[in-house]
Amino acid sequence: MITIYKIFIDQGHNPQGFNAGAEGNGLREQDVVYQVGVYLAELLRENGNFEVRLSRPTAETTLGTSNSTSLQSRVSAANTWGADYFISIHTNASEDPSANGTEVYVYDTSSPAYGMAEDILQKIVSRLGTRDLGVKENRSLYVLRRTMMPALLVELAFITNSGDAELLRYDQYQFAYAIYQGILQYLNLN
Repeated sequence: MITIYKIFIDQGHNPQGFNAGAEGNGLREQDVVYQVGVYLAELLRENGNFEVRLSRPTAETTLGTSNSTSLQSRVSAANTWGADYFISIHTNASEDPSANGTEVYVYDTSSPAYGMAEDILQKIVSRLGTRDLGVKENRSLYVLRRTMMPALLVELAFITNSGDAELLRYDQYQFAYAIYQGILQYLNLN
């Protein structure tokens, strides 16, 4: 009997207006994470062990009517669906253009999300060569605080760093594949 895991992929931010993402090096966060999420959903669906939902099924999908209702609608969709895991995808940004690397946030380092976060981080760093900034606890992030399942937030790389931005521009599928590999490793599905 195959276990089917329900994965909710949250492509952080709206296409424009309120809750739009960071910009840097000619890229918009909301566009990069939308595409990474689509690639990840395709990989998971092809596997046969997963049901998948996207927070933004189309590039134009706008959630909520403000920053707070945008976050609420993402969490509510995952909670209502009964997802087993919630993965929010983002790109990082900094005033310091030399800041670079990949990090993953969890609500609590003792939660089941921590192991998956570690596996995903390790796969991104090894596949894309980004700097390992670690798995960090962050209890203030709404999507980690209010989800009823293990949840993590992946900061793929820094959109404000020229080297990281090149990866975000040209290697979106590779980021998705690394996240996919991390999920498989965590669930012992390799």
